[in-house]
Amino acid sequence: MPALHYVYIVRCADGTLYTGYARDPQKRAQTHNAGKGAKYTANRLPVLLIYSEACESRSAALKREFELKSLSRAEKKILVREKATRERKRRRA
Repeated sequence: MPALHYVYIVRCADGTLYTGYARDPQKRAQTHNAGKGAKYTANRLPVLLIYSEACESRSAALKREFELKSLSRAEKKILVREKATRERKRRRA
């Protein structure tokens, strides 16, 4: 089974959203919270991982990251909400 790559979104303490790529989104959020992530998040701590999406390759994850970064804030919020709804339904089934 190949290693997975992820695109993720964190919500910063100031309410802004940051999108990135990682092999392990939870660990990456911890890195952000240690002040060692991105310059953007370093002054907006703490961050909370609110979305992650598995991709088949690093290339696919980086392409998807670019797509997500191109979305408006409202579109990102819809994406996050829709995934949370799907996960709740899956857990109930």
